[in-house]
Amino acid sequence: MKYLNYHPIAAAILCSFAAASTQAETAEVTSPDQQASKIMPAIEVLKIKGQQQSHVFDETGSVILIDRKQIEQVQPLSTEDVLRRVPGINLKSEEETAIVANFGMRGLSASESKSLLLEDGVPVAPGLFIGNDRYFNTRIQRVESVEVLKGSASLRYGPSTIGGVVNYITKNPDDGVQLSARVGSFNMQEVNVEAGATNAAEDAFAGIVATQASSDGFMDKGYDMSDVMVKAGIALSDTQKVGLKFAYHENDANISYRGIFLDAFENGERYNAAPDDWYLTDRTAFDLNHELLLSDTTKLNTLVYWSDITRDYWRYDVNTAASNAAGRWVYADTLTGNNRSFERVGIESRLSFDQDFMGAAAATEFGLRLMKEEADDNRIRATRLSDRSGVNDRHIIDSATSIAAYAQSRIQLTGALAVTPGLRVESYEQKRVVLTDNGATAKTSNTEFLPGVGATYELTPASQLYGGVYRAFSPASNGVALDGLADQLLDGEQSTNYELGIRGNAGELNYEAAAFYMDFTNQVVTGNSNPNLSQSNAGATKHAGMELVLGYNLGAGFRIDSNATWVPKSEFETGDFAGNRLPYAPKLLANMALSYNIEAVSLSLSAHHRGEQYGDASNQVAIPSTAAGGIWGGLLPAYTVYDLFAQYQVFEGFTIFGSVKNLTDKDYITGLRQGIYVGTERSIEAGFRYRF
Repeated sequence: MKYLNYHPIAAAILCSFAAASTQAETAEVTSPDQQASKIMPAIEVLKIKGQQQSHVFDETGSVILIDRKQIEQVQPLSTEDVLRRVPGINLKSEEETAIVANFGMRGLSASESKSLLLEDGVPVAPGLFIGNDRYFNTRIQRVESVEVLKGSASLRYGPSTIGGVVNYITKNPDDGVQLSARVGSFNMQEVNVEAGATNAAEDAFAGIVATQASSDGFMDKGYDMSDVMVKAGIALSDTQKVGLKFAYHENDANISYRGIFLDAFENGERYNAAPDDWYLTDRTAFDLNHELLLSDTTKLNTLVYWSDITRDYWRYDVNTAASNAAGRWVYADTLTGNNRSFERVGIESRLSFDQDFMGAAAATEFGLRLMKEEADDNRIRATRLSDRSGVNDRHIIDSATSIAAYAQSRIQLTGALAVTPGLRVESYEQKRVVLTDNGATAKTSNTEFLPGVGATYELTPASQLYGGVYRAFSPASNGVALDGLADQLLDGEQSTNYELGIRGNAGELNYEAAAFYMDFTNQVVTGNSNPNLSQSNAGATKHAGMELVLGYNLGAGFRIDSNATWVPKSEFETGDFAGNRLPYAPKLLANMALSYNIEAVSLSLSAHHRGEQYGDASNQVAIPSTAAGGIWGGLLPAYTVYDLFAQYQVFEGFTIFGSVKNLTDKDYITGLRQGIYVGTERSIEAGFRYRF
């Protein structure tokens, strides 16, 4: 296992944790204001000057910040449990723990990757340029808070920020130990430990977050997951901090691309459609953060990161004729291992400073990122008698080297009006080597210029108008850009995004409303006027809609929170599907929660509604009833699911909690892909948190 090669790093970090623990024995109890978070430097994603329910943001686009208390209230099994409650986000769930991330933002298809996933400011996806960018998804057990950013401020990040940016901020364990555990339906069992220590001078800390979880899984899609994250940080002086994070993740999941047939779904049959297929992943990652205060108004942040992911996907071949006759998938005794590993190394620096710009106060930031990705792709042909070994008939090395730079300045033109212009440049080279074709090689390169400008205007001390326009792009992956080992001469898929919104509060009411329009051009389509090429830039889609957020304190401990996303336009403008709606892009998404919080008791009843959506670009309505090849199409009906949550603090440091998810046992379809993916039936969970 590759993890063993880096075990000395983990040991060194754990030693530093132990040392800090020893020093902390004589220290006073850490204050509740997260001393560890003060020590740990990080690349900042959101620029927030106030609380979520205030209007005081520097960002010129819509923002959502979900803190730890809100996460704990919904008792999530996965990041999807959190994201589906965020306005503008649609999910294509495949199983209850979201091993693979599938989400779309603002009318972009949830079956594609047009939004950027970060963890502590570091790209999470295995390959941003080389492809296969959602084969790993951050585990919610290590997450402290979630930031969702849309709009013109997204140009500080890239690539693939057309929909926006999601950043998972991981926990910085403070002094002490917290043990939590829960059990639930489908024989779900989970144990989580958080332990941390700060030295006597309170200028260094170390901590660990470890999770072990397993389940038989809904529809027997079981998993066995281990996740460990170790952090340490030290303030070298009043002006300099260093922090490091080591993470290891391993998961063996009994999942596949195949779902059940239509008749089986309608008859209420619920079983694993591919009981012998396995999705095996592990990930090792290391981040090093450095922060240097050059003056009272100037700061330099540098982040170095490395990750290595392996994903072995063993899938049995099917007998299509026998499957049609049986009304379920019938498998042969041969299988394929699509086994890939992804390595990434990068360094990013940001210089931020305050200045005077022609008599106006300005906050300026320059950023530079260098990154290299490499994927080792093997296709193993095997048999049932020897199902994890065989002949490697496809061996491809994909790589990409990228350089990105940006400049952005927030200029306070008046006491109420601030304007934020910026420019991002992404330049990258992609290369493919086919070792099973005598080392045949192809490469291509591209540079994208991405300007943007946003503004905020203080309407009143409690309300703010914001908006902007910016260019975003998503690169064609190696397999597309170098299809057939020929440079397809493709530019990145580009979008010009517009947004106008208002946010604020009035007494017990907080609100945010945003209108958006995305003109998505230059998408890659099959076919080319050049007979020597197979791909071209020709596709165009348009997306327009609104997001609304409302929250109100009813009094006596009661509160209501709601949001809705309406996307009347999300359609193809050109090509064979011109006039059709994008798949996995419903017109309506809505969430509502009624909560009660007083003293030791917390209760919440939530509802999530997803409108109907198409499974493919043809917009066919009928779901096929036989073993059709490729991606299945059809109209997925709208649905609403309800969840009930409860927590009770028995005494300080000890809390018990429980939930009933899908309270009404709603039967619904979450996705179509070589069969029907079924939403998780009613499930019950219970657990505790104990801090000592």
